[in-house]
Amino acid sequence: MKKDITFKELKDSGYQERTINEEMQANLLTKIKSKKDVFAGLWGYEDSVIPQLKKAILAGHHINLLGLRGQAKTKIARSMVDLLDEYMPIVKGSEINDSPFNPISIYSRKALEEHGDDTPISWVHRSNRFFEKLATPDVNVSDLIGDIDPIKAATLKLPYSDERVLHYGMIPRANRSIFVLNELPDLQARIQVSLFNILQEGDIQIRGFQLRMPLDIQFLFTANPEDYTNRGSIVTPLKDRIGSQIFTHYPKSIELAREITEQEARISDTDKANISVPDVAKDLLEQVSFEARNSEYVDIKSGVSARMSISGMETLIAAAKLRLIETDASKTSVRLLDFSSIVPSITGKIELVYEGEQEGAGEVARLLINNAILTEFEKRFPKIPKLEKEGIKTEYSDIIAWFDSNYLELNYTDSDVEFSKSLFSIKPLVSLVEKTYPELNKQDKDFCMELALWSLAISDKLDKSSNENAFKFDSLGLDKHFFESN
Repeated sequence: MKKDITFKELKDSGYQERTINEEMQANLLTKIKSKKDVFAGLWGYEDSVIPQLKKAILAGHHINLLGLRGQAKTKIARSMVDLLDEYMPIVKGSEINDSPFNPISIYSRKALEEHGDDTPISWVHRSNRFFEKLATPDVNVSDLIGDIDPIKAATLKLPYSDERVLHYGMIPRANRSIFVLNELPDLQARIQVSLFNILQEGDIQIRGFQLRMPLDIQFLFTANPEDYTNRGSIVTPLKDRIGSQIFTHYPKSIELAREITEQEARISDTDKANISVPDVAKDLLEQVSFEARNSEYVDIKSGVSARMSISGMETLIAAAKLRLIETDASKTSVRLLDFSSIVPSITGKIELVYEGEQEGAGEVARLLINNAILTEFEKRFPKIPKLEKEGIKTEYSDIIAWFDSNYLELNYTDSDVEFSKSLFSIKPLVSLVEKTYPELNKQDKDFCMELALWSLAISDKLDKSSNENAFKFDSLGLDKHFFESN
């Protein structure tokens, strides 16, 4: 926290006044020249969104970030605070961050007239120069621009014609700052109109007051393409005043999606130490989101947020943590069984088309998980043939044959040793994984064995049944009422 100084001390310090655009441009160029990461944590945008952001800032443009939900639009906006100077001087007591070199409010102009070089100057940290508003249908002009304050008029015994009775809205208070308006299409058209002059000419009008207030603001807007047709739209003259429109997108690879989930998922250090997540499980979780974005049952116009994978990871950890508590164990690993726990994390984050509504959200979620399992399995192992030719063995013939005289029960509450022992009892399955991936660690091998069993069941080579606590695998056509009789 910097100490207050006088206007004379500020001038003597050599401080040079800059607009917010000049400030952001200078700090951006400094970071680029010093090879520093300008927008840290924005995975997958290095060759698309980030270069466009840099150019928009250097052009001094207001920016509209257009993309489906869960594409880090708000995160991008908040990261721009790092391009501001650490501290900014203002006339002490100013409601709208008045610069002492160029005051625009009556309060600051009078303070400088009365005190001159002795005018007190305070400092605003860059963290306090970020203003954010969610555009909802109930937002009005008074909220954004301002209104006459009758209580202030009565207290100060001033007529309504005096500028001092004005109550400034969020936008004037964001002078010399970044102002983010989220979900712009949700803002009523007549309210969007009130932004025209602010963006272009710097004028604001409050209840008949025509004030020339050259506000210095970096505007960022966010919008979802779905909003243009379902709820509202951005009026054309307002779009025309926004210098750059930048399209965001979902991660294009599993690797990038994993980085985002690892960065954003809220997992305690204790849980990280006690619960391991196999690499195959991490890939599978992200593949569920990729399957959803391409599913005929899911509305692609609505999008599938990256928050689905983030919530899914948190739920997987919670499922494993519950097992630790119930079994009084100290460590465990995420299992494929645990993926049934992420169904609630999926159903709340997908919008279904009509066919999906017929199936039901829960069934669609389980279908997405099964599709992801097959996709991940086929990346790692030979494809399971739909038909087996008589007398010709496949990589899976011995595994399927094992179940002709055996069955396998996998319980959520099995200890890791018991769980692994059950899987390793299927020698052909162990041989398949060891032969294909001898270098994998123990947890990944166990998970791959589960992956193979699930894939064989999904491909109708084995039967799979379940209850609240366990899954049972056996041969097709055998007794399927195991859980009813036990």
